[in-house]
Amino acid sequence: MSTATVNIDAKMVKELRDKTGAPFGDCKNALVESNGDLEQAVIILRKRGVAMAGKKASRTTNEGSVASYIHAGGKIGVLLELNCESDFVARTDDFKELLHDISMHVAATDPKYIRREDVTAEDYDREKEIYRSQAAGTGKPANVVEKIVEGKMAKFYEEVCLLDQPFIKDQTITVSQLIATKIGKLGENISIRRFARFKVGEQSWTIAQTKPATGEETKQ
Repeated sequence: MSTATVNIDAKMVKELRDKTGAPFGDCKNALVESNGDLEQAVIILRKRGVAMAGKKASRTTNEGSVASYIHAGGKIGVLLELNCESDFVARTDDFKELLHDISMHVAATDPKYIRREDVTAEDYDREKEIYRSQAAGTGKPANVVEKIVEGKMAKFYEEVCLLDQPFIKDQTITVSQLIATKIGKLGENISIRRFARFKVGEQSWTIAQTKPATGEETKQ
């Protein structure tokens, strides 16, 4: 089907906007590019968001907001700081929605770190050694063992790193991709600075933060 034969009506554009939150013009262009295929249009918009996020990743985020989220009848609580470039964006509904969604996600999944770069050398080395020992026990060649270890480490990051986790409200995207979508819509860099998660009855709690060069997570 050629783009000339596709009738992109307002209903299709609205459906895509409701699904992605992208501006009207971007939604219409994505639908035209995808020949009216809604799912392909979603992918196009996500790729553009990721591309824009990459371009803006080095920009300083000194504004933002802190939010709290209480879950499970007051049994789990999260305090999270989300940063952006301007106070104007921090006050938008889109930014507030993102802050709420990420806080809710943290409450549900209990990640230990924000980014892969924040994983401590101790945790990284311990997990990698465990996976290497398990893979070596299969008797497979060394190159195959290393591929198995790489796959296991990717799964480890998905379990413990917030940005690598599938977003709880849409398992087809990661938290990182969720943020990239908002960056594409709002036009500013957005980053998670830190969070704390508490659960009633547990003696320890999770505190994670991102630093310019390296991150640090502690269990107290």
